[in-house]
Amino acid sequence: MKYAVPLFTVALLTACSGGQSDPTEANQVTDSSHNLSYPYTARGDVVDTYFGQPIADPYRWLEDDRSSETEAWVKAQNELTFSYLEQIPYRADIRQRLQDSWNFERLGAPFIEGDYTYFYRNDGLQNQFVLYRQKGDAEPEVFLDPNTFSDDGTTSMATIRFSRDGSLAAYAISEGGSDWRKIIVIDTESGEQIGDVLVDIKFSGISWVGNEGFYYSSYDKPDGSELSAMTDQHKLYYHQLGTPQSEDQVIFGAAPGEEHRYIGASVTEDDRYLLVSAAVSTSGNKLFLKDLAQPEAGFTPIVDTTDHDVSFLTSQGEELFLVTNHEAPNRRVVVAQASKPQPEYWQELIPQTGHVLRASTGAGFIFANYIVDAVAQVKQFDYEGQLVRQVDLPGVGSAGGFSGKSDADTLYFSFTNYISPGSIFELDPQSGDTELYNRPETGFDPANYTSEQVFYTSKDGTRIPMIISYRSDIEQDGTNPTILYGYGGFNVSLTPSFSVSNAVWMDMGGVYAVANIRGGGEYGKDWHDAGRQLNRQNVFDDFIAAGEYLIDKKYTSAEKLAIRGGSNGGLLVAAASIQRPELFKVAIPAVGVLDMLRYHTFTAGAGWAHDYGTAEQSEEMFAYLRGYSPVHNVQEGVNHPATMVTTADHDDRVVPAHSFKYIAELQAKDGGQNPQLIRIDVNAGHGAGMPVSMIIDQAADVFSFTLYNMGYKELPKQ
Repeated sequence: MKYAVPLFTVALLTACSGGQSDPTEANQVTDSSHNLSYPYTARGDVVDTYFGQPIADPYRWLEDDRSSETEAWVKAQNELTFSYLEQIPYRADIRQRLQDSWNFERLGAPFIEGDYTYFYRNDGLQNQFVLYRQKGDAEPEVFLDPNTFSDDGTTSMATIRFSRDGSLAAYAISEGGSDWRKIIVIDTESGEQIGDVLVDIKFSGISWVGNEGFYYSSYDKPDGSELSAMTDQHKLYYHQLGTPQSEDQVIFGAAPGEEHRYIGASVTEDDRYLLVSAAVSTSGNKLFLKDLAQPEAGFTPIVDTTDHDVSFLTSQGEELFLVTNHEAPNRRVVVAQASKPQPEYWQELIPQTGHVLRASTGAGFIFANYIVDAVAQVKQFDYEGQLVRQVDLPGVGSAGGFSGKSDADTLYFSFTNYISPGSIFELDPQSGDTELYNRPETGFDPANYTSEQVFYTSKDGTRIPMIISYRSDIEQDGTNPTILYGYGGFNVSLTPSFSVSNAVWMDMGGVYAVANIRGGGEYGKDWHDAGRQLNRQNVFDDFIAAGEYLIDKKYTSAEKLAIRGGSNGGLLVAAASIQRPELFKVAIPAVGVLDMLRYHTFTAGAGWAHDYGTAEQSEEMFAYLRGYSPVHNVQEGVNHPATMVTTADHDDRVVPAHSFKYIAELQAKDGGQNPQLIRIDVNAGHGAGMPVSMIIDQAADVFSFTLYNMGYKELPKQ
């Protein structure tokens, strides 16, 4: 089985819109202190009215991702940014360090399908992981190599699912990082393609029924740009092998009352039941049940409101095991009978505790993976809800996996933290014995580094955890270059994980700090709610307080403190840098949601309203969003931190117009001596599937920009 997550695929981000004029005209904004001439960005006369209040949107034209004007503007901005980066004397050195550090073999946990054992492997610098397989003791062979899908490595394998007996496989590919996918079905023995390629699929899983076909989800292809046009009504389809996609049946999502933004499916391991999750936002979902033994039967609602989250975990005969935060903000496991699956008949199997629960199944057991102050604690239960044991973990950090088929003899789990590269362990589910399966040889010795958890107080007195990692030989004298990272939204928990690029940062003498701020899921639904909608300022206050703590405790100083975050975290970084520009020297907002008045009008953005609210929702919500929206709060003449916005031209989740409009405002209004630049990856998306070469290039540029603007003429630690 797999981790219990909502059956729908959730998009955590999007954005915005149009205008006119030639962006390559000669008049430019000049930053004399850095000898920078920013490309001219024409200001249009677009004005929107909210509750009687006019709001100018002068850079609306940058929302048109298909216009030649936008293309020319992107080219001019990239030329400026890369010419600036090229002058940094140690940029090539940092890139070489990253490349050398990345060059080690990485393996994924093995899994069995049919007669073969499959596993992912990267020999070090391959752009994409390769899927291998072996039969018995035979030599492993390449099964699928995504590095052959495109010349530049930008086409990735997004997911793969095998038919029940392993004889067939359906895999989805993403081209240029787009969320729009294609699905290809192959015979696993011969490798030959079965039928046509399925196209125009978005936010979808692949759930087989036996070997005959599978369920998948998508939207109607939108009018206008497929990278920015709104995608709103999701539908669940069934694809019968051997038939064209045009004949695929809509199973759910077309009838009145079935309109939802996110729809996903899961079929029980015995092929008896289909469970369908339907949601209108990134939190809260309905759940429906269909008995596949009765093809004419309709769907039975298990939960018919979106007030709570509920997801399918596993089944045993007519018993359905579910994970939910219904009457349990930290989540619990319940058992529902297929004959009467509604909440009033549920039997509680694993009660909620004081810690947030994630659950998985394998080998006939349930594994409860608790988040305890952002680190993992794992307990093994049987299907009667009896505690079998607490699983011994190799340290303090994050553990994942603990999943497999119900008849598996061995399970695998991964373990990592900020200073320990991810290792894989075997688990005997009967005895509880664990054994190291693979530990990568990285050349990075965790013994030379320290990773400590601290707690600090936010503006309103809330206690916030933060993990700070660094080389053990650095001194807390206020001089260390420091990156503070955060997210703070969508119930996402930031648990410790190893990053090659962050290891290089620490090896150069940098401090890396991660704040577990409100809006995330580290302490359950209440923690999430404390950072939603009219509570969102708590998120920014928590992050700002983390920066103040790092300075107060002399890990760093305002002249040596950078902030970084992506997607919803990009919003966090931009908002914090606008609200407290003197506190941070460098800001790196990546693929951020930055226009809070229009984010919901593009791609899947309307689904984020549960976290953000919308400008049309109420006059109070409009005023609140207007009060912190980065695009609308850049002030004339302020000395902003050195900023390098990063985005990608194929990001169809948080469209790059957010970043374009924000940097245009910064370049036009900034009154200080720090550069305001944007780095735009070409043929890349929101981040998933990005080739290793592009990841290394981006990390080298981020670190170079950060250190250079902290005043370093050479690397801090040679």
